[in-house]
Amino acid sequence: MRSTSAATVMLDHRGLIAGWSPAAERLLGYRAPEALGRPVDTVLPRAAGPDVEVEDWLTGDCTPHRVHFATLRHRSGHLLRVAVDRCRLPETAAGPITLLLLADAERLTEWQLQQAIAHGVATQSPVALTVYGIDLRVAWANHAARRELPGPFAQHVGRTKDKLYPGSQVLSGQYPPTLTQIMSTVLESGQTIAGLHYRGRPLVDPGREHVWSLSYYRLQDAEGRPLGVCEESVDVTDLHRAQWRLALLNEASATIGSTLDLDRTVQELAEILVPRIADFTAVDLLGDALDGREPYVPGSGGVGDLCRVAHRSVREDSPEAVVSPGGRVDYPANSPQRQCLSTGVPVLNAVLDPASPWVLDDSERSARMRRLGIHSHMAVPLRARGVTMGVATLMRWRDPVPFAPEDMLLVEELAGRAAVCIDNARRFNREHKSALTLQRSLLPQKLPTHAAVEAAYRYLPADSEAGVGGDWFDVLPLACGRAGLVVGDVIGHGIRAAATMGRLRTAVHTLADLDLPPEELLAHLDDLVNRLAVEAEEAHPTGVLGVVGATCLYGVYDPVIGRATFARAGHPPPALAHLNKAVEYLDVPAGPPLGVGGLPFESAEVDIPPDSVLALYTDGLLTASGGDTDTGLERLSFALAHPDRPLEEICNTMEHTLLPDRPRDDVAFLVARPRPLPAENVATWDLAFQTASVRTARTLTAERLDRWQLDELAFSAELIVSELVTNAIRHAQGPVQLRLIRTENRLICAVADGSSTSPHMRRATVGEEGGRGLFLVAQFGERWGARYIHDGKIIWAELPLAPPGQQFPRSAWTTVQSSGAARDL
Repeated sequence: MRSTSAATVMLDHRGLIAGWSPAAERLLGYRAPEALGRPVDTVLPRAAGPDVEVEDWLTGDCTPHRVHFATLRHRSGHLLRVAVDRCRLPETAAGPITLLLLADAERLTEWQLQQAIAHGVATQSPVALTVYGIDLRVAWANHAARRELPGPFAQHVGRTKDKLYPGSQVLSGQYPPTLTQIMSTVLESGQTIAGLHYRGRPLVDPGREHVWSLSYYRLQDAEGRPLGVCEESVDVTDLHRAQWRLALLNEASATIGSTLDLDRTVQELAEILVPRIADFTAVDLLGDALDGREPYVPGSGGVGDLCRVAHRSVREDSPEAVVSPGGRVDYPANSPQRQCLSTGVPVLNAVLDPASPWVLDDSERSARMRRLGIHSHMAVPLRARGVTMGVATLMRWRDPVPFAPEDMLLVEELAGRAAVCIDNARRFNREHKSALTLQRSLLPQKLPTHAAVEAAYRYLPADSEAGVGGDWFDVLPLACGRAGLVVGDVIGHGIRAAATMGRLRTAVHTLADLDLPPEELLAHLDDLVNRLAVEAEEAHPTGVLGVVGATCLYGVYDPVIGRATFARAGHPPPALAHLNKAVEYLDVPAGPPLGVGGLPFESAEVDIPPDSVLALYTDGLLTASGGDTDTGLERLSFALAHPDRPLEEICNTMEHTLLPDRPRDDVAFLVARPRPLPAENVATWDLAFQTASVRTARTLTAERLDRWQLDELAFSAELIVSELVTNAIRHAQGPVQLRLIRTENRLICAVADGSSTSPHMRRATVGEEGGRGLFLVAQFGERWGARYIHDGKIIWAELPLAPPGQQFPRSAWTTVQSSGAARDL
């Protein structure tokens, strides 16, 4: 018990009070005159009650520092529980003297607890406490703080914080950069600072970086005068590392696999690993994984070829790398990488031994390791869904701290997450390539050479994330030297869209061969899309997979009259680039998209001037750069300016002006320069509706072929014209018109009449006089057919122009004779 604050009562040998301190007066209420000379039992009467110890004041035990408890009655009458410490003083001439020290029991307990706390903080607390004086130099530290300082504590007294932890760093940006400045602020303002993070290397462990959580408050005396600053320090290195690892894993989850591009995914993994975990990392994948095949299963045999996909270093020149990205990687058979691939288990060489057999077997890598001072090495497999796709190699040489087991666990977690993303990208790439192969196989591999138009095109698939789409285009040879131009776009992406595109493109070919007008062709195509939608909905009644729709623009250009007829179903209008004026977007009625059903389509006829260029395109061309349609049309007009340029140059300008490197939607566009036929290459005659016109038609044909210097075709052409005119007069109605068209490689014979009756070819028997006309036309002509016009039909046939010096093959005449048709000639 503290004698300086306890109430003091002195008893003589008779038990009378011989001394009464002011503290006793304050504790018990009696003043000194009232207490002196009186027996102690009368002044300090013990109250009835169960005391812990009840002993006679005079005869009790006087063992030093043994505290007894008693319940006394205060002068005012209330009970007071006190702690009593009694000791006997040396005897005087008057006899022995007893000294009683009394204190309030509750206050004594509180004081004892404070003493225990102070002692525990100084000797047992894990929180490091350091007291800095007015000069902000070390004055005192508890045992926890002294453990972080090497040698006797006395040699550190008087030093500043910055001297104790040189090169350390305050991690909280709102505070001054040094702890000495922070403590100066606390000393001047009295402000308390808590939870300040501080990073550095303690003198007792300079090889490892630590993080502390610091708190500062000012120490002052009873009058408020500052005495110094107290620092509370808690080593939170493990907590900080755990939080850092968690933050890194969260960042990796958001960063790795941001796209379905395999190379980009691997690069994202490398960017996470360097420089935060390693000074260098290399990510190598098996050839099977890169090619889209099923990757390696550990324990199944040979590992296979490895290819370097990405590496990253703390230095831009990557001096650690032996192989460049894209190159083949050869590791020794006993290397950690091969072991890692074979077993699927990571390999950690925390302290790399330059004399390891696998290092000595790889002279080039060994030389680089020695030159750079690579001291720690780790190989972690990239495994997902039970298979290994590659290996990540990590090294340290700038960071002096070797890899620890917790580093390997962290890298395993990162590699596992990255492996799932890599496997997703691999699977997607395989499916994307399959869909792209399907789509490209369904698109024209090469546009046919056509006398009516010169054409060029571009097809650019969407980026790998959006997937392939259903855009298509075509240039179709039609009857009488005409050309069909078509561009379409199926809704959606993927294999389903590509397959639908193939079906629609085939349907357009079939309908175009029937020589239907553009608006009728779109109507039939709309019916087909509706049927496909019904089939898809029945197959997938609850999902969007059942949605089928498309847009299409179809036009027919006639080089004889220099006009084109267009119809569109929900598609952007065609652009016409003039030589001497601005680009024009043709006013073609906007029909509904294919698949809506129930609404008609309309067409428009447009004069196509010579030396102009037609452009047909999908909507992805206008919106690929992220702007609106109007901005896309302005850019398209700029790209189509000067149509006298080569078509390939125009296509390149359109691609570079309107498309980014990785368009979000697939794009198809077709540019065509019409080739109108010169007037001298077309001959047209109106024939009387009588039998004599057959001879006239033969004569006119022979004369015109003689003028065109096509005498070698006279026999075939006269035969075809004779049969077509004869059929028109016998089986149709007037008027009858004969037209001969000469192109670069074809002679076209066409006969128009006023009947819509469809002709049919049949084989006549030996005894029949007729029925051989169309058979002869088919034998002598390369192609033949019928097309309907608004006031009748046209029967046409084509003859190829023989190369110079080559005669018409007489074998055709032999065919005619053997068929029995010769008697009609």
